[in-house]
Amino acid sequence: MTCFQAKPGRIFGHRALTLALLALAVPTLAAAQYYHYDALSISMVRADRVSIVLQVTAGPSGADEGFVVEWMTRANYDALGGWPAAGHAALGYCEFSGVPTLTVGPSSSYALEPNASIHVELGDLFDETGIYSGYVGELTEGTEYVVRAYAGYGGSVESPYSSSLFASTLSSSVGCVLTQGYWKNHAEDWPVLNLMLGSVVYTQAQLLDILNTPAEGNGLIFLAHQLIAAKLNVASGALTPGTLIADADALINGLVVPPVGAGFLDPAVASPLTDDLDEFNNGGSGVPHCDPVPVENTPWSDVKGFYR
Repeated sequence: MTCFQAKPGRIFGHRALTLALLALAVPTLAAAQYYHYDALSISMVRADRVSIVLQVTAGPSGADEGFVVEWMTRANYDALGGWPAAGHAALGYCEFSGVPTLTVGPSSSYALEPNASIHVELGDLFDETGIYSGYVGELTEGTEYVVRAYAGYGGSVESPYSSSLFASTLSSSVGCVLTQGYWKNHAEDWPVLNLMLGSVVYTQAQLLDILNTPAEGNGLIFLAHQLIAAKLNVASGALTPGTLIADADALINGLVVPPVGAGFLDPAVASPLTDDLDEFNNGGSGVPHCDPVPVENTPWSDVKGFYR
């Protein structure tokens, strides 16, 4: 499912209206008695500069229609005195109801069985599938966030909120790599104006089109996003991450990446290399992050030898 901006009322309005009507009909009973699902629990798995991976675990009733995660910065949370009303500008949210193709595990679907768990990565949702949200950009580095979740989706009565979780992204360190989200938004800092993906050379304009295209289950696209970032990092002076770049080029071969072409790779085939390149681009494989400093553009002929 394509990620896009949801109308706040679609997610939050039904829950409030249902509970209000039930409370009017039977005022002597607590609204909590009408929750269809038990509360979820959430915990942090890991964090990097721009994302936080959570484990979401269903209660005994499961969450067979999926769940919603909400988040905001700790600074806004403290300034507002807690969680704001639905639709507040400081509040991010995402519905998880389908099948993921990037962050998978322990379960393979957001429709959770009783007591089952799954991982979600706030800050890295642009290429994810099975979600409904407008909040698909990277999180802010070195920032503390507060997160909560509830079970339910669409026309059902949701669960109570989980306990609030406080988790932080990591701060930058002096080093050599930047994320694909940085390169997508800082074309003026690119060290080269062309890159080869597989055996096909792309212009900067074409590469930016690729970076701005959500994967929607196409493993070739999400592999290309990380490969572009890795090649730009190496062209900027980062040490080459072993054989990862060469292996990714070999897998892509002559496929032309959408929207430039119509190439496709099975997500299961592309995911291992994508994950490893993502770790490299996030400074998790021994090469730390660079401070975001502009670099001088260099002709493709001076660096194409890196990618053969």
